[in-house]
Amino acid sequence: MSDIRTLGEFIVEKQHDFPHASGELSSLLSSIKLAAKIVNREINKAGLVDITGAFGGENVQGEEQQKLDVYANDKFKAALEARDQVCGVASEEEDEAVSFNKELSQNAKYVVLMDPLDGSSNIDVNVSVGTIFSVYRRVSPVGTPATEEDFLQPGNQQVAAGYIIYGSSTMLVYTTGNGVHGFTYDPSLGVFCLSHESLQTPEDGRIYSINEGNYFRFPMGVKKYIKFCQENVPEDDRPYTSRYIGSLVSDFHRNLLKGGIYLYPSTATHPNGKLRLLYECNPMAFLIEQAGGKASDGVGRIMDIKPTELHQRVPFFVGSTNMVEKVEAFLAEFPDQD
Repeated sequence: MSDIRTLGEFIVEKQHDFPHASGELSSLLSSIKLAAKIVNREINKAGLVDITGAFGGENVQGEEQQKLDVYANDKFKAALEARDQVCGVASEEEDEAVSFNKELSQNAKYVVLMDPLDGSSNIDVNVSVGTIFSVYRRVSPVGTPATEEDFLQPGNQQVAAGYIIYGSSTMLVYTTGNGVHGFTYDPSLGVFCLSHESLQTPEDGRIYSINEGNYFRFPMGVKKYIKFCQENVPEDDRPYTSRYIGSLVSDFHRNLLKGGIYLYPSTATHPNGKLRLLYECNPMAFLIEQAGGKASDGVGRIMDIKPTELHQRVPFFVGSTNMVEKVEAFLAEFPDQD
């Protein structure tokens, strides 16, 4: 037991990596950790209680909300507001950013952006889902309500980002710009324990993750890349393999550990792609860069994009550096959409 390092202990140990936070990061991540445990409990009861299925409404993107989407959104929002380290949140499930009105909250330095339950439509079939979060220092004056400008910052201004994956085990993976660290939840102790310190993703990989059902709607460069993966065998004679779960957190987590690329390109029907820059792409880009990988919109670095709206969408290519650069090369060589 003496060798176990909990998430809380690890954050305190690494506090020197985040000197301007003076304990605030620990409190903020504790809020996320608490909400994750609550959501994890409900996910594990899915099928036994009335928590699965559609909620009956749509989010701002016109997508049908699942009951667990709404539940997770409420729990994470409440946990973040309770600790007074966050002045506001923006969520994929909310039309507008939410400014916390308590005086102590308005004195907070940080805002959080989140996808409270990525891949929630998979709950009914017992497939892994996740939560994605991103933390920024506010740009509005401390002591005032949070503004939309606090949330419309490029990803290179993130001070922390991470995800929780609810699967065969539950893991919390985060970065503050000093490496990527993973913690596995021990339900017998009720704590997240350090299981993956200083994660590094392979420079190259053999896994490509994309919904090939949309193949005929993809840009020509992406089609050429898929054909490249199908028809070429790398020098070590291990062929490329297609693995696609349909949950960004799950696909990203596997590729982070094993090496690979996740692709969600533009299509004829969605010329800007479908993934959200602020809630999905920026936090995953921060994580993969800290782990030695790369994230791109097919042309340039994801984290250098200046957002113009809360629910902005972008094409997304993320994973092992060599694989992302190969896709970029194909997109540059075949720029026209077919």
